[in-house]
Amino acid sequence: MVGIASFGGYLPRLRLSRKAVVEANGWFNAGLQAHGKAERAIGAWDEDSVTMAVEAARDCLADGPRSGFKALYLATTSAPFEDRQNAGIVAQALRLGEDLSSMDVGASQRAGTTGLIAALDAVAARGGPVLLAAAEKRRAPAASAAELLYGDGAAALILDRGDGVAKVAASHSASVDFIDHYKGKGREFDYAWEERWIRDEGYLKIVPPTLAAVLRDAGVKPAEIAHFCMPCTLPRVAQAIAKQMGFPESSLRPNLDGLAGDTGAAHPLVMLVHALQEAKPGERILVASFGNGSDALLFEATAALPAMQTARRGILGSLRRRKEETNYARYLAVNDLVKMERGLRSEVDKQTALTTLYRNKDMLLSLIGGRCERCGTLQFPKTNICVNPNCRAHHSQVDQPFSEFTGRIMSYTADSLTYSPSPPAHYGMVQFAEGGRMMVDFTDVDVGGVEVGMPMRMVFRVKEVDPARGFTKYFWKAAPAGA
Repeated sequence: MVGIASFGGYLPRLRLSRKAVVEANGWFNAGLQAHGKAERAIGAWDEDSVTMAVEAARDCLADGPRSGFKALYLATTSAPFEDRQNAGIVAQALRLGEDLSSMDVGASQRAGTTGLIAALDAVAARGGPVLLAAAEKRRAPAASAAELLYGDGAAALILDRGDGVAKVAASHSASVDFIDHYKGKGREFDYAWEERWIRDEGYLKIVPPTLAAVLRDAGVKPAEIAHFCMPCTLPRVAQAIAKQMGFPESSLRPNLDGLAGDTGAAHPLVMLVHALQEAKPGERILVASFGNGSDALLFEATAALPAMQTARRGILGSLRRRKEETNYARYLAVNDLVKMERGLRSEVDKQTALTTLYRNKDMLLSLIGGRCERCGTLQFPKTNICVNPNCRAHHSQVDQPFSEFTGRIMSYTADSLTYSPSPPAHYGMVQFAEGGRMMVDFTDVDVGGVEVGMPMRMVFRVKEVDPARGFTKYFWKAAPAGA
């Protein structure tokens, strides 16, 4: 038997007001009024699918072991690199070691569930654990319906042998070259087809047979489904499928479109994590996806689930962690959807020395510092000589991860002269509770909201992007703890 051993989720704290978008663009496209209510999750300028996958995976891992994983899969259609394994960056940031396989899964909106089925098959064949993360930060043209409907977010699962918190009853896939939308090579945005065609010939004809097959394989009746996760933003489609299949009306899960938006390939897993946070032992959870075919997976919650529900932030915790963003112009700017004069300080060459990055990958991507074996002093970065003036031992330091440490601000600056895509740039000295200190950039902070003594935690974020070469550089930043 294979099951979900743990789960985690992440939604960025910023929520773009759809009303603000409609007020800005309604003069051009009156049809946007239909989507003008509620909000959608948007990543900050230093977030992308890789950083969100790391956060969801950290929630999933919690304080569990980081060694022994057989594989890590990353599902996304908005990966920052086309020819560099994005899953490898996630594995390095999580300190999973080099003795594991890693794989990017993409090119379809069902990449999340396809990756999940592949991970389950891998565990069944070779054992586990296997970590699966799905994340999305899709860009959309201004004044489009997609701009209002898309959302940014991530979910992560650990799959292993045993029942876990939810055991897998069955899965089924159908591959159909039905094109509801596509993104051509070198294109900036998706191109979508007509909604009625997608509804009538796509969802309503392709998804039900896949659901029927998974129920048949599991020997489960439609009335026994307690939670039905059907990610779809088209009106009444999920309800029509549930009625056609004979599922209880109460089983249809909220698709979170008015709270987070459609998180693309990650959305079936986002909805699954949301369901796991509210399900009761013995209840059956059916997850479907649509995109060039359909996937369906059936899970049964176990008696171990309640303890996990209180131990994870998940999607419920992410939904509570929010800040409304009504500045539509700022959203356009940080997502490079409008050309702006960014000033001379933004024109510095940002080429990354790849040799230096590789030699220091543990420090830069895994936030590995040092701990002196002689006196116990912690320091970042790790050096050949202990920084303790009463020790000064040579070559006495062993690796010490700092990424899970919490600390407090000792001093800080809000700098409007240093270039930042979202000024002012906040940075300062953080003293870690476990020992050690470092000068670090701050993120997820508000102007006027930073104070000395403020508790902080470390998060994996984009340091900067080299626009000339398309290279994204990552590092760790300090964010408000518990926010």
